[in-house]
Amino acid sequence: MKTVLLAIAIVAVCVVLLGIKVLFVKGSRFPSGHVHDNVALRRKGISCASGHAHKNYKGK
Repeated sequence: MKTVLLAIAIVAVCVVLLGIKVLFVKGSRFPSGHVHDNVALRRKGISCASGHAHKNYKGK
């Protein structure tokens, strides 16, 4: 039981630490994890797999 409580506490601390800017800075929000919002991936020509499949299906 101690292990489960320790794991929950560690996860809670990590969530708070990851969200410090979002929680304490007015107007902040979590960064987007979508491929189309990542400039480095767009420069390399990497796109979302579902968008790629949609383009191929639409073209046939």
